[in-house]
Amino acid sequence: MNNALQGLHVLVTRPEHQAEHLCQLIEQQGGVTVRFPTIEIVEIDILPENLTLATNPLLKLSNCRWLLFTSANAVNFALKANGGKIAGFKVAQVGAIGQATAKALQLAGLQVDLMPTTGFDSEALLAMPELQQVNDQNILIVRGQGGREELANVLRSRGANVDYWEVYRRVIPKIQNNAVFVLLEQDLLDVIIITSYEALQNLMAMLDTDYHKKLVKIPLVVISDRISRLAAELGFMRIAVTESPADPAILAATIAIINEDQSG
Repeated sequence: MNNALQGLHVLVTRPEHQAEHLCQLIEQQGGVTVRFPTIEIVEIDILPENLTLATNPLLKLSNCRWLLFTSANAVNFALKANGGKIAGFKVAQVGAIGQATAKALQLAGLQVDLMPTTGFDSEALLAMPELQQVNDQNILIVRGQGGREELANVLRSRGANVDYWEVYRRVIPKIQNNAVFVLLEQDLLDVIIITSYEALQNLMAMLDTDYHKKLVKIPLVVISDRISRLAAELGFMRIAVTESPADPAILAATIAIINEDQSG
């Protein structure tokens, strides 16, 4: 598989601080990475004086049965919001939505009590036996602002008392688009990698509508069926869904869709 992407331009839209390993894998296969983050992750700055007993999530930890983290970013920003201390988190059982989140928890020194055995989304977490009988249990979901409601809604329908702790928000980065415009004009973008729903929405927003007709003809690699459905609605013609959100799986799907494109 060496040099499977030789000379091909791959648009990587991950946040800047999360893109390096994937870019290295692509470059090891001879690909030319075009780093174009369409999401920036920033902390939510909530002043202590603006918090009340009712709104301070840290005061709810002692009564929590489950502390569920929806991303590695949720782990890292929660620790930052708590001054880097993990002791308070140990009073509850800890759940992770997927392997990357679990790894972040373990690196922080927290034991992971629950992680889906298959899948890496809210539905996979909700399918776990431990979350079937949660009547009257207090559950705190740690996430980014404006995340999906599926996890909380289903847990509430099962009788749980669910609160959110939103520790970061996603914004559109202020970056120059000129390099991407040039590649699009010259038909030199060979594949696009998208790893979140918002990343795809932002990509379309960040590029002038004049370029959308070119954009949707480029092979697209996404990490979930949910993102694939959005891409199809937006007009993308060739879409590959990875087996998992892990970087090696993204690389494999990228090579596969390129090979399919070239053989076709």
